[in-house]
Amino acid sequence: MTKMKLADTFALTPGKRTLYLTKDPDLIRRQLTGEVDLSLRDVALEDLLDDVNTDVMTPAWVCFQHRPEDIAREAYAGLIVDGDRVFGRDALANGNFEVIVSGYRKGVGSSRETAVQAEKWCGIRLAIAESFAPIHARNNVNQGVLMAGFDILARLEAGEHIPLEAFSKGYDPITREVVRHGGLFAFARALEAEEIEVPAHQTPKRPMTMSEKILSRHLKGTTGPGYVKPGDAVLVEVDGGYSHDFTSAQVHYFLQQEYGPDYQLRHPERFAAFEDHLVYADEVVRMRPYLANVNTMRDLQREFQAHSEVGDYLAKDGVSPGICHEVARQDMVSPGDFIQATDSHTCMGGANNALAWGVGSTEYANLIYSGFTQVEVPESICFELVGELSEGVTAKDVMLFILWNFAREQKTLNRVMEFTGDGVSSLSMDERATLANMATECSARGAVVIADDKTGIWIAESRPGTDIADLMSRAVHPDPDADYVGGVHRINLPELRPMVAHPGDPDHGVPSDPTNGAWIEDLGQVEIDIAYGGSCTAGKIDDLEFYHRVVSEAVASGRKIHPRVSFLIQFGSKTAETYAREHGFVEAFEQAGVRLIQPGCGACIGCGPGVSENSEQVTVSAINRNYKGRSGPGRLYLASPLSVAASAFVGHIVAYRPGMFASS
Repeated sequence: MTKMKLADTFALTPGKRTLYLTKDPDLIRRQLTGEVDLSLRDVALEDLLDDVNTDVMTPAWVCFQHRPEDIAREAYAGLIVDGDRVFGRDALANGNFEVIVSGYRKGVGSSRETAVQAEKWCGIRLAIAESFAPIHARNNVNQGVLMAGFDILARLEAGEHIPLEAFSKGYDPITREVVRHGGLFAFARALEAEEIEVPAHQTPKRPMTMSEKILSRHLKGTTGPGYVKPGDAVLVEVDGGYSHDFTSAQVHYFLQQEYGPDYQLRHPERFAAFEDHLVYADEVVRMRPYLANVNTMRDLQREFQAHSEVGDYLAKDGVSPGICHEVARQDMVSPGDFIQATDSHTCMGGANNALAWGVGSTEYANLIYSGFTQVEVPESICFELVGELSEGVTAKDVMLFILWNFAREQKTLNRVMEFTGDGVSSLSMDERATLANMATECSARGAVVIADDKTGIWIAESRPGTDIADLMSRAVHPDPDADYVGGVHRINLPELRPMVAHPGDPDHGVPSDPTNGAWIEDLGQVEIDIAYGGSCTAGKIDDLEFYHRVVSEAVASGRKIHPRVSFLIQFGSKTAETYAREHGFVEAFEQAGVRLIQPGCGACIGCGPGVSENSEQVTVSAINRNYKGRSGPGRLYLASPLSVAASAFVGHIVAYRPGMFASS
């Protein structure tokens, strides 16, 4: 897998082609068949697809394989228009393309590196876009796939040989070395052989944000306090991380390729393997043809866990201990930590006043082998929460508001979202976890929530024997004059109202995306077929409290779930399930006719009960993203747990109001 250094210049290869991902699907098909070749003269930026997400590039079922060459055969299998795949099997590989072009925010969504691998193993050497989601961009760098904007493409189409440095302009010095070496593993070998001299870190004392303070404490090879600023290239120690059943097999495969079958990790006790994504795949009819691949992934994960001796959070007797992000914040993540894991929702750990973000399989394999990783210190954006949320409004509504008003305008792109203000203390730790979890939907690098007494108490309750004073001594707070490049934005919590994110209209150029915000009161009557509560975002104890509040009120008023609606609730962890049973929630849910599902990711990843079965079905869901096809072929609206539960009884999307059923 290790590659040699790239050539000093890059030019288009005679006979090779460029694929433009246009909003006109027929034009894509005609390029794939060779009927049409396009250039920048033929295409404007507004003609190109924006928000090409990683579920489109490699849907869940494509990721049931661990070898990149197998994954690549189904590149862009998730790009479906009017019920038909735009890319058939091997279509990208057979098109003889080496450049692929799209619009804004290429690679949003999941951290799955398979999206990059699907392009690379089909011959793509260069991705062109107006902007890239941060994890996807890093995966391109780590796999040796170059990225650039339309100015570079124009020069290439004019026949120029462009210096390699032009493709890493604006990168930090370490990332430029990764690019020059053609990928992360080659860079890591050169670093270990002392063929590369990492630039000395020289940032002087300065006020810092929370994320900057955390990174400054983790500088490799330094003792005592350090200082960093946005753009600094640093090597940092990693406190912990994890992989799951979508990624562990590939991590194991890459480590075997790079370091041999007897590889050993330096700090296996810091890391863990979780089984949560594929536990219920066999309950989804559309996934059953791939169960042999799923079982292979499970077997390889168990082999990886046993070989590497990382923590064991695998399913026992078919039951998962819980979703990795949810269990990790209970068991693994502490204030001031720097955490890396193979899932975009790793950022959920930021609720514990830690810095955490998702990485691809290559980067994770490299960092668990070495114990450290390279980072370009990101910019920060601050959201100062003021006051308290009104009755019926939750942290999910806060994040849908931020997605609609800030992420849509790219203000959060590749920045760490920091949450401060007195409003934070009005939120429970579970609600703070919702804030941190959905930072990845904002295409942010991660999120950090300011710590208070609730932080230490909650962690200590989850980990008996914890010394709260010692734990909280590691907490970070921003300096009063810290420089937030993305600005400080005041959000008055009492002014917020229940929200949804609508599914867009991807068949006609409007991406399905969590940034499609709307107030529920302005939505009109949207009838639903499925109401789903669960996922790492909405399967926590507080979320179960929300569901139970609505269900108990409805049942007490003689209401039943609407006859057209299937209402499902999936626990995010065994801890949450135990709480629900001990507090009588399960009895209330079952009395109302709710279908309960044991812990796992389930419908959120399209691999469990609650997925839509046809394009006509409409779902209101408390999960974190609503990309077309991710949770079945139907239309999916995102909403809070309160709104989801209320809608299940009414039959269309509504906001929860206390007493709403008694008055109906």
